[in-house]
Amino acid sequence: MALPAQKFEAADGLLARHAAPEAGAVWAVEARDAAAARLRAMGAPMRRDEYWKFTNPAALTIAATQAAVFAVDEEPIFDDIDRVKVVFVDGVLRRDLSDDLSLEGVEIETLGEALAKDIHWARDLFGVLEARGQDPVDRPMAALNTAVAGEGLVIRVTGKAPKPLSLIYVHENETSDAVLHHLVRLEEGADFTLLENGPAAARFNKVVEVDVADGAAFHHVRAQGRDHERKTATHMFARLGEESAYKSFTLTVNGVLTRNEQVIEFTGDNAAATVAGACAGDGDEFHHDDTVFVTHDAVNCESRQVFKKVLRNGAVGVFQGKILVQPDAQKTDGYQISQGLLLDDDSQFLAKPELEIYADDVACSHGSTCGGVDETAMFYLTSRGVPKPEAQDMLVLAFIDEAIQEIEDEALADDIRDLLAGWLSRHRA
Repeated sequence: MALPAQKFEAADGLLARHAAPEAGAVWAVEARDAAAARLRAMGAPMRRDEYWKFTNPAALTIAATQAAVFAVDEEPIFDDIDRVKVVFVDGVLRRDLSDDLSLEGVEIETLGEALAKDIHWARDLFGVLEARGQDPVDRPMAALNTAVAGEGLVIRVTGKAPKPLSLIYVHENETSDAVLHHLVRLEEGADFTLLENGPAAARFNKVVEVDVADGAAFHHVRAQGRDHERKTATHMFARLGEESAYKSFTLTVNGVLTRNEQVIEFTGDNAAATVAGACAGDGDEFHHDDTVFVTHDAVNCESRQVFKKVLRNGAVGVFQGKILVQPDAQKTDGYQISQGLLLDDDSQFLAKPELEIYADDVACSHGSTCGGVDETAMFYLTSRGVPKPEAQDMLVLAFIDEAIQEIEDEALADDIRDLLAGWLSRHRA
């Protein structure tokens, strides 16, 4: 079927709106040009596209955007964690607000510095995983990012990092339209934790490409919140080597539109990956979409997808998760669960779980449920003197905690719990 002309016109409009950096090594320019060609070939996302049918991408693709800057009503997250802080304001690195970019066992450069060098390991990663992630599903916003991003970090981890790297995204300009692209490479046996928090911009497009070598472990925890009107599209592309580990958790509160995509590929045997997320949405302008695609192409690998969404006052939550098991990926263990907790009759939870299996020695499962608060549990708590709003918060926290438990570091998990509890207390009916 021929694609509508509007898709290609919109793709040209996206590229015209974001001027690609002119400077860069030949290989970097070629990578950007290839990404632009991918975008022009697939066109911009539209509501009729299979993986956008639950989410209207117009807010991410229209020419103008605006989001009011709200006063911070949350306690700073991760403040009790010893970390190296890097601050981006409306998508621009602010060295004056950041710590020194030095961390034992970790090499950190800016994207511009790395892409200007004729010889650099980033050549084997920049745009590479994003391009691999375009098959079999088009991801046009990620291709746009590779084509035009001029800001970001390039991180190479050679050992066990003694503390996390914390990326803090600040939104100050009501019309900011930020694009960030990060590269993370973990060498054999390395161990690294990446933290992210903050709204970043009025509209935010971010890509992280993560290459996890044999025996390495990557941990990722992020909190998306604070701004009520922001629009966000993020992508994480990961490639896992033999006996490697990948763990990613995201908590989202507030925002008009959030689309988080995770694309994970197992290329080495005996590896494990967990992608977990939770969101709490209040109001009919809140729309949150988690889209996950996991490809098993190695033996004896394990993947977990655990997603919980709490929705009220007309909020919408979306989960699209797929596990693809290739013919040679025997002894695959794939698990997927998505659950929605609706606190009223106006909210929606839309789920599309998928399994596509071509191997015969596997254990794969998926499940999706949606419902209201357990009335028996609510009666139990209120009959023992717990006020109804507090009782509901307790049940919501218990519902979401299965996802939070996927965070390996208990201190980070507790920070997420505290942030969520604070948000719930401020949004009680």
